[in-house]
Amino acid sequence: MIEIIPNWHPIFVHFTVALFSIAVAFFLLAALLPKHKWHGQWLTVAHWNLWTGAAISLFTATAGWLAFNSVNHDTPSHEAMIEHRNLALITLAVFLPIAIWALARYRAGKPVQMVFLAALLVAQGLLLSTAWHGAELVYRYGLGVMSLPKKEGDGHAHQHSGDSAHGVDTAPHTDTPTPQTSGTQPPPTHNEGDGHAHDEKRVAPENPPGHVDDPARPHSH
Repeated sequence: MIEIIPNWHPIFVHFTVALFSIAVAFFLLAALLPKHKWHGQWLTVAHWNLWTGAAISLFTATAGWLAFNSVNHDTPSHEAMIEHRNLALITLAVFLPIAIWALARYRAGKPVQMVFLAALLVAQGLLLSTAWHGAELVYRYGLGVMSLPKKEGDGHAHQHSGDSAHGVDTAPHTDTPTPQTSGTQPPPTHNEGDGHAHDEKRVAPENPPGHVDDPARPHSH
């Protein structure tokens, strides 16, 4: 048998949501435009989607129950799972009687009443709320997910700060001017506060190298 991660519930649930939503949409369309030439076709489409959705929902609920008792989870996700499960059971308990009610009225040849449409709208609201909480289990809590995608992979590395692979220059920028390769450079200048002490008087050394002090030899200045 084909292995589905985590099980078959994510497959069946999409049919449930789609078929019930299409059924409600066509029932409302037929009620808003009773004189339209496609009115009968809209009701036929609405009934078949409602009945098919009810049948598939039995498999959806079964797979969901199995997933509830088998998927790995922690305490916060467990509370979210319970909320999703309770909403799903309530939604199924509302849609199944509506489907049976619609079948009975269809076989009796009775038109769709406003009370039936009101029940459909309530069921649709429950359905969307259940679907929302189910999506939260996957995309917020990560239930049924084998592994999360890594930020770096083969041939797909991302560096979000100064990444040269995305056309961003990663070389550091400094204000140091580039040395000149030709021409005459100006002599370096020194400021008073650069750590160097400069005296404008040049004092000759007392004993320069190679000098011998001869007391008998007069000194000339």
